[in-house]
Amino acid sequence: MNKYSYEIKRKNDLRCKNIGRSDAMFLEIKDIRKHYGEGESRVEVLKGINIEIEKGEICVLLGPSGSGKSTLLNIIGGIDEADAGYIAINGDKIKDMNEKQLTRYRRKHLGYVFQMYNLIPNLNIKENVETGAYLSDNPMDTDEILKGLGLYEHRHKLPNQLSGGQQQRTSIGRAIIKNPDLLLCDEPTGALDYNTSKEILKLIESINKKYGNTIIIVTHNDAIKNMADRVITLRDGEIRKNYKNENKISAKELEW
Repeated sequence: MNKYSYEIKRKNDLRCKNIGRSDAMFLEIKDIRKHYGEGESRVEVLKGINIEIEKGEICVLLGPSGSGKSTLLNIIGGIDEADAGYIAINGDKIKDMNEKQLTRYRRKHLGYVFQMYNLIPNLNIKENVETGAYLSDNPMDTDEILKGLGLYEHRHKLPNQLSGGQQQRTSIGRAIIKNPDLLLCDEPTGALDYNTSKEILKLIESINKKYGNTIIIVTHNDAIKNMADRVITLRDGEIRKNYKNENKISAKELEW
């Protein structure tokens, strides 16, 4: 192999390596730090968090109350700002965005599922789900989503006419109708009983398989880590564990 041929091969090898690297770094969380309060009341909530999450992964973020997991989720979601460090999706750093770009980032990339549903009480179920569609340039079909969630026959009911599980399904429908790249779930089963929790987790799993969304689930329920591709444990604002789950099981098989 002459020198010219060798150089071309070297550049191609580097390019292939970089392509693989960029694919693997769908979500990059770099040296994130956050505090609340000042002086004697100052609390360091996040102390230099570094995480990389691949496209299509289910990532479970574990930790006790006060560990910083919900704060981290809010920073990823652009709801809160970090003191230092950066979040990047596909190489786009949130901190470099102006208000208009940040709004577009939330619309294009993010879906959010909350513990307490946050449904609009005077809108019916279909209308609540459709509020997510208004934030998207290319929303999915509302009736298709409702049927997939088992809510189609309840579409004209108000939130207070549904069970907790049905309300959480509505919340998930509102989040996924815009087909987000990244679905952020903050204690999505925290207010639900065991059987309903498993149904919601099976639903989240099926969404991941069907649409390929990257999903981050914040939870204090240790058993949920077993359905994850990646498991991260936070304590006192620091990462204590961060590993690929080689023994992943289905949501149906979870027990606690």
